[in-house]
Amino acid sequence: MKLASLKHGRDGLLVVVSRDLTRALKVPAIAATLQAALDDWAVARPKLDAVYRRLNEGLEADAFAFDQAACHSPLPRAYHWADGSAYVNHVELVRKARGAEMPESFWHDPLMYQGGADCFIAPQAPIQMADEAWGIDLEAEIAVISDDVPMGVSAAEAAQHIQLLMLVNDVSLRNLIPGELAKGFGFYQSKPSSSFSPVAITPDELGDCWKDGKVHRPLVSHLNGVLFGQPDAGTDMTFNFPTLLAHAAKTRPLGTGTIIGSGTVSNYDRSAGSSCLAEKRMLEIIEQGEASTPFLKFGDRVRIEMFDAAGQSIFGAIDQVVEKYRS
Repeated sequence: MKLASLKHGRDGLLVVVSRDLTRALKVPAIAATLQAALDDWAVARPKLDAVYRRLNEGLEADAFAFDQAACHSPLPRAYHWADGSAYVNHVELVRKARGAEMPESFWHDPLMYQGGADCFIAPQAPIQMADEAWGIDLEAEIAVISDDVPMGVSAAEAAQHIQLLMLVNDVSLRNLIPGELAKGFGFYQSKPSSSFSPVAITPDELGDCWKDGKVHRPLVSHLNGVLFGQPDAGTDMTFNFPTLLAHAAKTRPLGTGTIIGSGTVSNYDRSAGSSCLAEKRMLEIIEQGEASTPFLKFGDRVRIEMFDAAGQSIFGAIDQVVEKYRS
């Protein structure tokens, strides 16, 4: 099943989207918003599934043309957004470039930070920043949305609480990160609003590409129309999504609508490119002694998408231009 939120008020208007992303249908009799549907998921999901089947069969007379640009992030705001760093080879690379050893614990204890969830960016809205000198970067990732997760849940149990998947652009301000981390209190200003794909999907939509709690498809990023990277999201993922979810729930329960991100998708095989500029810059430092790739500038365009084996977009596209923020 595929779901989206049209821009409407603070929390959007829930629509069911056809598998090929061409048609959509409003479902106010089932749920007005995606959060409302998740809050009553046991009842709402079978009804939404029935609409989805009819929509794909062309049996919904009130269906209309689906416009990705009319969408907000599937959850325009969320109760909880936390981002992991599941691709430890990426962490290892970044630390290597600055001559730092990586603690052995990083291989069995996930890194994670809690980000701002009150105002996500729409998937095809501009990324507005006040200053290019902040080091604006994209981070192409995958995220899951959960139902209620009990505190202390095991990874095996956490797998049953994953209800939806999305793509993420976890915008990062690289030049603000060192100063914040030096304070010993984590990210804040260096992690502004993120954006998510126009469409969220149930895991079954991926078929055999959803296994072992991972998405086994390339995540494709373009910068100014040029292919930037297409690493496979299932390859080299040290911590799968159930493990990340269990990590987040170790000391607290997680409420329905919690979003957990994978961190930057990265492969040891660098021929597939990267999912963030920081990684590319680190490779340049290691190979050439200095970075030559700049961070994002005003006017740059970022596109993040994932395709099935037939070349059909699965989640729709995050397609954003970086703009100067003016109050």
